[in-house]
Amino acid sequence: QVQLVESGGGLVQPGGSLRLSCAASGSIFRINDMGWYRQAPGKERELVATITRGGSTNYADSVKGRFTISRDNAKNTVSLQMNSLKPEDTVVYYCNAQAWDWGTSQFRNYWGQGTQVTVSS
Repeated sequence: QVQLVESGGGLVQPGGSLRLSCAASGSIFRINDMGWYRQAPGKERELVATITRGGSTNYADSVKGRFTISRDNAKNTVSLQMNSLKPEDTVVYYCNAQAWDWGTSQFRNYWGQGTQVTVSS
């Protein structure tokens, strides 16, 4: 099993910045893609940004130019630097990792518990 623990959420004013971090632990053999998703109440979870093991990134159009995803393969961590935050960025953010599952002998998605980001004056 792989556990993901997020940190860094909170309250920030419009135009401000926050940095989310996520650390993977447990029986880690290999982690492929890592990423951040977000989900508003009553809506489907949506992609924010992903990063491959080699460092290639992908962003939702709504966050391009404002958010930056990065990872440290040696430490099994992924971070999301969020700048120029807007009220519409107010949702719960979830860390995701595609990690090897020894039980099923295949890669599977793991999720963190979520961290609330609130952008408000």
